[in-house]
Amino acid sequence: MEIRDIQKLIDFIAQSGLDEVHVETNDLKISVKRSGQATVSTSTPAPALLPAAQPVAASSPAPASAPALPPAAPAKADESKYVTIKSPMIGTFYRSANPETPSFVEIGDEVKTGKVVCIIEAMKLFNEIESEVSGRIVKVLVENATPVEYDQPLFLVEPI
Repeated sequence: MEIRDIQKLIDFIAQSGLDEVHVETNDLKISVKRSGQATVSTSTPAPALLPAAQPVAASSPAPASAPALPPAAPAKADESKYVTIKSPMIGTFYRSANPETPSFVEIGDEVKTGKVVCIIEAMKLFNEIESEVSGRIVKVLVENATPVEYDQPLFLVEPI
């Protein structure tokens, strides 16, 4: 089962209203409960478990908060001339490395391709998210320290 398949499964669970789902394949067994608990076990060696386990365990709390996130999206007319930086994973969005340091980017800052714009924490791993475009930050679409979904818009960038 691919990581995207697991993410689609979690999105489906969030939209369906189910409280508990169990999926089992030859390589993977997944149990997801809305109460925030998730268990993953595989019949493959431990190194193969790590990539598949990360999105499932990190995303189990996300379905409960998913309905609150869509209103943060900007109007379609505003998006037409901007490029959106989207979340490559499910996790918790942070604008800075720690509370004492300034944000990686602010509105009006110019970014180049490869510049770190935020961090997304998934299973106690802090993943630096880099800009895929050069431009100027126009809008931050997510509040600091809030859960984000896979492919959720994070920033609007005006290309240079």
